[in-house]
Amino acid sequence: MRKNRIFAGIAIGFAAALLLMFVVYRIFRKGGDEKVQNDYYIITNQIQKMNKMVTVEQDLSSMQRTKISREFLGGMVPGTSKSIITFTKTNVQVSYDLTRMKIDVDSVNHKLILQELPQPQVRIIPSVEIQSMDDSFIDRFDESDIKRITKTAKDKAYQSVDQQKLVAESKKQLRENLNQIFVLAKALNYTIEDKTGQLTPSEL
Repeated sequence: MRKNRIFAGIAIGFAAALLLMFVVYRIFRKGGDEKVQNDYYIITNQIQKMNKMVTVEQDLSSMQRTKISREFLGGMVPGTSKSIITFTKTNVQVSYDLTRMKIDVDSVNHKLILQELPQPQVRIIPSVEIQSMDDSFIDRFDESDIKRITKTAKDKAYQSVDQQKLVAESKKQLRENLNQIFVLAKALNYTIEDKTGQLTPSEL
C-alpha cells in the first residue's frame, strides 16, 4: 500500500513537472511570436505613416505682350493695331502615389523586400491673367483673340518646364522617404532586398 502511494506521488510529481515545463515553453514561445509580430507592426506602421504623395513643386511666372496689326488695301489705307499683356503663373508638381508602392515584410527571415516603386507623375498647371489691353473702338479684342493668346501663353509655359530636372529631384525625395523605413528596418536587424533595380547598393 505504501509503495502504491510512493509510485502515485512520483507519477503526480512527474506530471506536475511536465505541466510546468509545458507552461514555461508556451510562455517563451508566445513571447517570441509577439516579438516577431511587434517588429512587423512597427515596420508596416512606419510605411503607412509615410506621405501618400512625395511631391516636388516649382512655381514659374512670365509676362507676354502680344500685338495684332491689320492692314487695309495693302497698306494704302491706315490700318489698326491692338496689344495685350498677359501674366502667366505656372505651378509644376512631380509626385509619387505611394499607395502603389509594394513592400513585403518577411518577419520570419527578417527581410524588407521592395517589389515595386511607383512611377513619377508630372502635373503642369498654368493660369493666364490679362494685365492690360490696348485696342480701339474699330478693332476690339474678341473672344477668339483671347482664346488664341491664352493658348499660346499656356503652350509656352509647358515648354519652359524642365521636367527631366524636376523628376530627378523628386527621385531624391522619394529615396529620402524610403530611407526612413530602411533605418528603422536595419535597427530591427532586417536586411533590405531591392527587386525594383532602381536603388543602388549604397542606398540599401
